[in-house]
Amino acid sequence: MRTMIEISLYPLDANFIPAIQGFIDRLNTYPELQVTTNAMSTQIAGEHARLFEVISVETAKTFAEAGRKVFVMKILGGQS
Repeated sequence: MRTMIEISLYPLDANFIPAIQGFIDRLNTYPELQVTTNAMSTQIAGEHARLFEVISVETAKTFAEAGRKVFVMKILGGQS
């Protein structure tokens, strides 16, 4: 089943752009995912299980970096 996640990253730091750009750049290394960015969020589409594997790995990497961060996600299932 294909799923789409709309995700926003909010680093709680004045220097927030590097953390956001790094997260987006890492998502773009997965050729099996469709990644679309705009000013407010990033949409990631792919096979459900793989999508959540990637989100698990990449959010953990982001949280391991210095500083506190918040992710906000909306999940839409059943995409064709």
